[in-house]
Amino acid sequence: MTELKLLALDTDDLGIISAHMQDAVFKVGDVRWSASERNFSLAGNRFVWEKLGKKRKEYERRRSAIVFKRVQAVRSIGINLNNKDEVLSLLAVTFTQKGDGPEGTVELVLSGTATIALDVECIEVALADVGGAWETASKPRHP
Repeated sequence: MTELKLLALDTDDLGIISAHMQDAVFKVGDVRWSASERNFSLAGNRFVWEKLGKKRKEYERRRSAIVFKRVQAVRSIGINLNNKDEVLSLLAVTFTQKGDGPEGTVELVLSGTATIALDVECIEVALADVGGAWETASKPRHP
């Protein structure tokens, strides 16, 4: 399978990235925020949703990285930042616009009550597979 590489510059694009990253798992230690470079990134193991429906019974995960650029501030709720081995599960990536301009807040909605909020100048997000794929025995399930 070809490695995934996507770029989001608007809410429609961001919805596609969100769909590909739904149920990705990552550790707190795999999250990086660089105030000087104004970017936020995380490396995680995404569930390969695009392979479903191909009459195959095995499921797959791939190592992927997502980078948010033009980030002004980062906030988190429900995450112990000192526990670098804590595993988080990403459910969705959303955007709320502020005013009439392109600025707003990108939210990484995580399982449980955890959320990461990024104040951004505009939507500029890149997603890329950065490692190999491996089989997983189960498909994520949630309401």
